[in-house]
Order: sequence, then structure tokens, then C-alpha cells
Amino acid sequence: MSQRVREWILLAGFCVFLFFYGLGQFGLVGADEPRYAQVAREMWARHDWVTPTLGGDAWLEKPPLYYWQAIAAYSLFGVRDWAARWPSAIDASLLVAGVYLFLRKLRPGFQLDGALMAASVAGIVGFAHSASTDTPLAAMFSLAMLCWYVWWETGHKLLLAAFYVFSALGVLAKGPVAVALAGVVILLFAVAARDVRRVLRTLWPPGMVLFFAVAAPWYAAIQHAHPEFFRVFLLEHNLARFGTNLYHHPQPFWFYLPVALLGLLPWTLFALTSLNEVGRAWWQERHLTATHKDALNVFLVIWLLVPIVFFSLSQSKLPGYILPAIPAGPLLVVEYVRRHVEAEDRPPQWLIGAHALLAGGLLVPSVLIASLLLEHRLPWGTVTVLTSAVALGVAIGIGVTLRGRLGLRPLYFVTLIPVTLAVAALIRIGAPVLDEKLSARPVAFQLASMETRTLPVAVLGIGREIEFGLAFYLNQPISRYESKQVPMTEHLLVAPEGTRSAISQFIGSRRVTYLGNYALQHFDFYWVARSAAPSPGEALRWETPSRVELREPMETNPPR
Repeated sequence: MSQRVREWILLAGFCVFLFFYGLGQFGLVGADEPRYAQVAREMWARHDWVTPTLGGDAWLEKPPLYYWQAIAAYSLFGVRDWAARWPSAIDASLLVAGVYLFLRKLRPGFQLDGALMAASVAGIVGFAHSASTDTPLAAMFSLAMLCWYVWWETGHKLLLAAFYVFSALGVLAKGPVAVALAGVVILLFAVAARDVRRVLRTLWPPGMVLFFAVAAPWYAAIQHAHPEFFRVFLLEHNLARFGTNLYHHPQPFWFYLPVALLGLLPWTLFALTSLNEVGRAWWQERHLTATHKDALNVFLVIWLLVPIVFFSLSQSKLPGYILPAIPAGPLLVVEYVRRHVEAEDRPPQWLIGAHALLAGGLLVPSVLIASLLLEHRLPWGTVTVLTSAVALGVAIGIGVTLRGRLGLRPLYFVTLIPVTLAVAALIRIGAPVLDEKLSARPVAFQLASMETRTLPVAVLGIGREIEFGLAFYLNQPISRYESKQVPMTEHLLVAPEGTRSAISQFIGSRRVTYLGNYALQHFDFYWVARSAAPSPGEALRWETPSRVELREPMETNPPR
């Protein structure tokens, strides 16, 4: 077996573990995951590849790449929450493969280091476990950037064509932001390299034809089917989202600094050190060419910083927005390793020690994740002491190894040990708690167990995360009392504990039966009779049945 085959097998094994393991261990969380998963389900059910819908209504917030990928997963595995997360896991794996091929071309001998660093970075691992459009955008944007840079160094037109194809897929993933970010990165790098003419050569007519051939058909079809698409998608969900707080995600300007530092774990310290080293070297020389030793490093620094600065200017901020910047971090780290290995220069001792403590320290919050989620603090006790001792032992082992005769060459390997253990602990220990406390999946299962027949479901005073989650797991639109969507037929109601008195304000004298509750999220369940003209003075009647008839849990999305 050749070394190249062994490397691909190793990469595949780590991608399977880091990206696919545990996809179904916890239900869909937040508002976006169940919404995107349900939109893909409705498109799949209608055999419609053009119009995204939610609850039967056109949903024009996002382009279709994620939905198309989820439809393919549903076709293979059926409608499952873990199948809805497959697109992100697949795209993360494609990104890692792209990094490997990129480094094999330009930095032979370090391709495995960089690919495994990219696979193990926290931002990529985390979003690979989510049903969202963030990883598809980050993967396509990153692959476009890698292809463009190889073209800049080698001049191979095939790579420029690939740049246009991946840019088009980025536009299909999340819209024009993919082109905007790529354009700013390329322009700033061309200025730094004093090669602005290369920007003009980037505007290659055959590549532009490829771009429009990939991206334009869907945009033309959706605009023809829904003339309001331009206003809803571009003006509201792109420009207004960026320039105003229309969607209520305000954060301070510096919000993405801690997000980026956390997203780059466990490579944060080496990435910052490399960024500082590259910045100082470029400032001293201020000149680059296609063969200059620091050209790639300057490109990576610009790639890392542009999305962070760009979205820091936005009035609406969510952590996933800067995911396109994260892959540049581990590439900066592998470049740092390459420089110091080739120069036989050891990094500062403080850097090795701090990195070892940071990497080993990941085990502590990972093992104690249940307490962090439930109590919002680290508990003091035997488990904490033992976990801290193990983490310290791992950190000492990393430090001793990196100070040995091999220097930084085993950096990726020794760091992957605590990363692998941390991911395993997060999935095995944290996922069940996350499922019980934040997902609508157990709520939906308990609701289903109380039914003898399928009934409409409504909510009162419940967050939209649970509302959208119930819509996916029960596969039905969820009515909201506060929005004057009280069903006239008999239905089930989910409301916070202690809100009985508030229900009468919406349903008057209709008969209500208390069915039980889901204590872990403090929800009560009620059966509400169909609407009828109430008798004068008829009071609201409350009943508590002596027995609740059970049925089998839902066949779709069984607990895993």
C-alpha cells in the first residue's frame, strides 16, 4: 500500500469520526436547523427543486444548495434528523480533501499535517454537526480560494475554471456574499503583491460563462416563479440583514474576535503566532511575487481577516457567519510548522507549553459538559479533579514530545489525541443532555405517546426553536396562539408550566384536558376541544384524566 493511499485512508477515518459520528445523538436545536430540514422535506415531498417552502408557503430566505443536498440524503436514508445534517458533514469532508490536494501541490510533505489540522479545528467540527447553510458556504468559498491561489502561482487555467465553479456553488449556498468575500480577498492580495493586473486576468470569460451556467438557472427560475424573490432575498435577507438589526441579532463590533479564537481551537495560539510572524515579515519587505516565500502566508492572513472584519461591520451577527474564515487558520499553522521545520528552528518554549495546556485542557469542559449545560458551571469533586489530572498529563506528554528531537513535525498527531477524546466525550456525555434540554425531539415523542390519533398541535408562550422543531418532528404546521392562530378543531397545546389561566384568553369556554408535562423543559400538554358556540356564562372546564392512552413513538426520526 502506497503512502498516498494510507494518507487518504487516515483522512477518511478522521473525517468519519469528527464529522459523521454522533449526528443523530441529539435532536435538531435552535430555530434554523429544524426550519432548513423541514424546507428540504417539503421540496422532496413535492419533487420540486426550485421553490423552497415552509408550511406550504414560499421560503425565500436562502438559496437551494443545502436543500438539494438534504433531499439527496432523504432519498438515501429517509427523513431523519441526522440525514438533515449529512450535507454539512459531506461538505466539511470535501473541504478537508481540498486542503490535502492543495498542500500536496504546493507544500508536498505537509499535506497530511494541514488536512488533519483543518479537520480538527473546532469551528469546522461543530458546524459539520448542524443542518445549516454555513458549512456549505464555508466549504465552497474555501475550495474557490484554494483553486484561485494555485492558479495565481501556476497559471493553470483548469484551476481558474474550478474557482468559478466553486464560487457559483457558494452563491447557491448562501447568496452573493460568496462573491463579495472572494472579490475583497483577491483584490487585497493583488494590491499586497503589486499585481493588480492579475485581478483583471481573473475576469476570464470562459470562467464567467461557467459561473453563470452553474448559478444562474436557479436564480432565473425562482425569480420567474416568485417575482417577490429579489426583494425578499436580496434586499431583506442580504442587504437589510447586513445594514440593519431587522432580524434582531445585535452584537458588539468585537463579537467575532472571541468567536474566531474559539472557532480556531485547538490551533488558536499557533495561528495567532503565525499571523503575527507573517505580518511582521511582510511589513519589513512589503513586496511579493508568485514565487515569494511569504506569498501564500500573506494570502492566508488576508483570507482569515476579511470575513471577520466584513461581518464585524454587519448590524446582524451570528457565530456561523465567519465560518468561511476558519480554514485559513490551520493553513497558517501548517505554514508555520513548515517554516520552522525547514529552518531547523524551534518555536518559543512558551508557545509549546501554552499550546500543550490548551490542547490538553479541552478534555476538562468536554468530560464535564453535562454540568456546564445543566448548572452553567464546572462542578468541584472527584470527577473534576481526575479529569484535570488526566488533562494535565496529556498536556505534559504533548509538551515533552514537541520539545524532543522531532520538533514540530508530530504537532498535528499529538494534538489530535486530546481532540479525538474531547469530541468523543462531547458526543457521548453532552449530546443526551443537549437533546433533553434544548431539542424539540423528546417533546415531540412525548406528545406522540399521548395521542390515540394524529391531531393538530399549537403552542403558547413557547420559543420558536421548539415551535420549528415540533413542525419537523411531527411533520405538520404548528399554530401559535399569540399570532391569533388558534385552531377551530380539537388539537393539542404545548405551553410553559403554570400558564393555565392564560389559555382561557385565547379559547374562551372550550373544554380543555391536562395531559401531562415534559419536566426537563418545563412544558405542559393539553387537549383542547373543537370550537363551539359557548353557552352564556359557561366557564372554562379543566379535566385531569386518570389514564393517558399511549401509542408507539413516531416512526420517523427514532431516537438513536
